[in-house]
Amino acid sequence: MVADRFSTATKLKALGTVLVNGPSARTYRAKPPRRSRLTGRAALLALVVCSLVVALAYPMRQWVTQRSDIADQRRQSERAREQVQRLLDHKARLEDPAYVEQQAREHLHYVREGETGYSVVDGSGDAKRPEDQGAADRPWYSNLWDGVDTADADTP
Repeated sequence: MVADRFSTATKLKALGTVLVNGPSARTYRAKPPRRSRLTGRAALLALVVCSLVVALAYPMRQWVTQRSDIADQRRQSERAREQVQRLLDHKARLEDPAYVEQQAREHLHYVREGETGYSVVDGSGDAKRPEDQGAADRPWYSNLWDGVDTADADTP
C-alpha cells in the first residue's frame, strides 16, 4: 500500500475549499512571509553609525576651527618677530651719531654752527593759487564777513 503524502486534516481542508468555492477553485499554498532586507542587526548598525556621525560632527568642526586659529596665530607671531627685528635694526642705527646727524639734517633741516642752510624751491610742486570762488563755494562765515564789509562800505 502506498502511504498518503498528506494528513487527514489537510485533505479535509482542501475538500472544504472545493465545496465552498466550487470545483474550479484552485488551492493555493500559503507563501512564507517575505523577509525584509532591513534586519534588526542592520537597523542597529545604522543607528550606531548615525549616532557616531552626530556625536563627532561638532568636535570635528571645533578641531578644524582651532587648527585654523593656530595657523593664524603662528602667522601673526611671525609678523611680530619680523617687526621686532626691524625695530631692533632701527634702534641700532639710531645709536650711531652719524646716522642721527644725517636724519636731523635731512628731515629737520638742521645745520652745524657756522654753516648756512638754504632751501631751494624748484617749482615742481603743484601749488595752485586760489581763484576767486563764488559765494556758494566759500564757507558761510566768509560770506557773512563780506556782507558786513559791504554794508559798512555803503554807510556814509
